[in-house]
Amino acid sequence: MKTLALAALLALAPLAPHASGRQETSGNGADHWGADYFPNIELTAQDGRRVRFFDDLVEGKVVLINFIYTRCPDACPLETARLTEVQDILGDRVGRDVFLYSISIDPEHDTPAVLAEYAERFQTKPGWLFLTGDADDIALLRRKLGLLGADEEELKDHSLSLVIGNQATGRWMRRSPFENAYMLANQLGDWLHDWKAARPEGQDYANAPELRQVSRGEGLFRTRCSACHAVGAGDGLVHVGPNLEGVLARRGREWVERWIAAPDEMLASDPIAQELFAAYGKVTMPNLRLNEVEVAALIEFLAGEDGAPVHVGDAGATEPHACCRKPDELVLTGDAEPRSASARALLPAGVSLALVLGVAALGWRRLR
Repeated sequence: MKTLALAALLALAPLAPHASGRQETSGNGADHWGADYFPNIELTAQDGRRVRFFDDLVEGKVVLINFIYTRCPDACPLETARLTEVQDILGDRVGRDVFLYSISIDPEHDTPAVLAEYAERFQTKPGWLFLTGDADDIALLRRKLGLLGADEEELKDHSLSLVIGNQATGRWMRRSPFENAYMLANQLGDWLHDWKAARPEGQDYANAPELRQVSRGEGLFRTRCSACHAVGAGDGLVHVGPNLEGVLARRGREWVERWIAAPDEMLASDPIAQELFAAYGKVTMPNLRLNEVEVAALIEFLAGEDGAPVHVGDAGATEPHACCRKPDELVLTGDAEPRSASARALLPAGVSLALVLGVAALGWRRLR
């Protein structure tokens, strides 16, 4: 990957979007990362539709691309759950001016029908394609996107990174599924669109929340667990797993410790785990390979949250998603309509500065 100067990126002129979601290319990067670079391989979507990677999926578009396989026992369910949050935040912009693509690295097993069932399990919405194709073609695409490790020998060794980019401007960046969903949505919906969306009224740096010390357990929960679970009122997003308010009292500390440490082993024999699996859309609880110290830190965080009131739904509900339906006013839109006060609190103006400073520290990157 080559580092591109921050000043050069910020100096790029805004581009007007096509009605189709495509943007006009202007020689400021798109020509370098265009048809001569990206393999125009044929892929098949979960609905059976056949598409070409460059011509149909990325040319002139703002996209997020990740690679998964449906039998993945650990990170892929977390990735998909996180992107479900991102789609929820962006609303109907997905499929209109932002496009999500999850491509299987196990095409022999992941047929369009299997991918359709997987997408349904996570309650994904239109505009997000799950794709399969020839194994060699997909490996070539992963190399071009910088997401195929040299030491990758098995499916479970695949890169957890995802790529976001705007082919029309040549801006590309590798991100992590462990990031905050609002941050990813902000990068896709604002940064890659040259910050054209109108700022909601009342946003000011003075209103940004104060920084506080985050415990190890809370950090683990936010990066590893929050894609699927909320605690109490949570973050207002739809989650594929149950609300964890009071989970230690309901299940017992020992049961929760075993469930966090080895959910795949428990699912094979524990009746409670099997009931939860059936009740929540048969979404697999990923084995995140946490060590004893990390499990203990997570338990400590959950224990500290047990005293917090449940403001939405019933923490003991067994129906999927009973507690965390996302209010319409929290959806980010591409127009000038202001967000609610609660949404502004979740995504303050300071997030833009944090994005610029944080990414500058890591290095803005373009594909080789």
